[in-house]
Amino acid sequence: MKVLHIVRQFNPSVGGLEDSVLNLARIQRDLLGIDATVLTLDRVFGAPDRLPATDIVQGVPVRRIAWRGSTRYPLAPGVLRHLGDATIVHVHAIDFFFDFLAATRWLHGRTLVASTHGGFFHTSALRAIKTMWFRTVTRASLHAYARIVACSHSDAQMFEPIAGTRLLTIENGIDQRKFRAAAAADPTRTIVSFGRFARHKQIDLLFPLLARLRAGGGDWRLIVAGRPADQSEADLAAAARAAGVADAVRFVIAPSDNELKTLFGQASYYGCLSRHEGFGLAAVEALSAGLIPVLSDIVPFRRLVGQTGMGIVRPADDVDGLAEEMLALHARGDEALRSLRTHAIRESAHYDWNDVARRYTDMYGTVLMSAGKNPAPPISLDTAQGGSLS
Repeated sequence: MKVLHIVRQFNPSVGGLEDSVLNLARIQRDLLGIDATVLTLDRVFGAPDRLPATDIVQGVPVRRIAWRGSTRYPLAPGVLRHLGDATIVHVHAIDFFFDFLAATRWLHGRTLVASTHGGFFHTSALRAIKTMWFRTVTRASLHAYARIVACSHSDAQMFEPIAGTRLLTIENGIDQRKFRAAAAADPTRTIVSFGRFARHKQIDLLFPLLARLRAGGGDWRLIVAGRPADQSEADLAAAARAAGVADAVRFVIAPSDNELKTLFGQASYYGCLSRHEGFGLAAVEALSAGLIPVLSDIVPFRRLVGQTGMGIVRPADDVDGLAEEMLALHARGDEALRSLRTHAIRESAHYDWNDVARRYTDMYGTVLMSAGKNPAPPISLDTAQGGSLS
């Protein structure tokens, strides 16, 4: 089986979407006997330089194509020249690729599936226009897709009214090797935030929280690691100064995974007060490191804390409530915090990309059989060469 994953941004861009596609394609190639490749755009959003047209990323072949227009809806009609002999074209996220490949299915004739990755409601900007587009263009486009895969239960709630029986929920996973047990072995008063500097992440709300924690006693500190997107390091540094905590905040720009592991080793808490998340990949990665999540009260985070019994969830603007819970938790002492670290690592094992990749592969088989095609059976994870990645 040949699967072409199409995604607007990919390595070296950093984010949950990019990580999800890489992990899925890598495991499909390494363990499931699927010829998985990636097609993406040739520039990282916000960066001027074009990337090589072809590449290999962790064993996954990548082709990059030119685009124009806005990063909100990048136009790349050249995608049609690169579909090759793919058995399945798997589109990731709801954007130009999703709509264009649906509109041209009469021409290319490929079997299409799509993963939602949060849709396009990450911010409240242009919400009325987005809602109208979702109810008209997106609704029309999805009829060209054999399956719409919701990457979280909040996505499922969003897409169910327009996707109906095409909808299947497969929550994202994490690479269990990446940050496992990386958090500080001895509890610290340090919070780490990592990911894109995007306005919907509301990183700036962590600064008044930090100020409240420091007012409650102790040398609390915050590490903000990531890559600028629609916010810059200067924007966030100004917000830290306004909250009076600039001296207690450290910014680390575009860290590698190994650098992130080192940063996790200085922290006991993970902070994310995001306005919207499709799945909340970084929060699960934080759990695998043994960090205690401090999270905004949104659907995927409530679900994560409910399922794992780990973390603090409150409205993002309830700084006093968040600080009180954190101070009370930290006051329980080192042994209690070490026990929570162990519990977080153990609970993260439920979010394993090996299982997620197998569910996607089973879905491909079902889709192809429904279309009258006979896919070769995938290799069992138990017998695959190289064994489990978990």
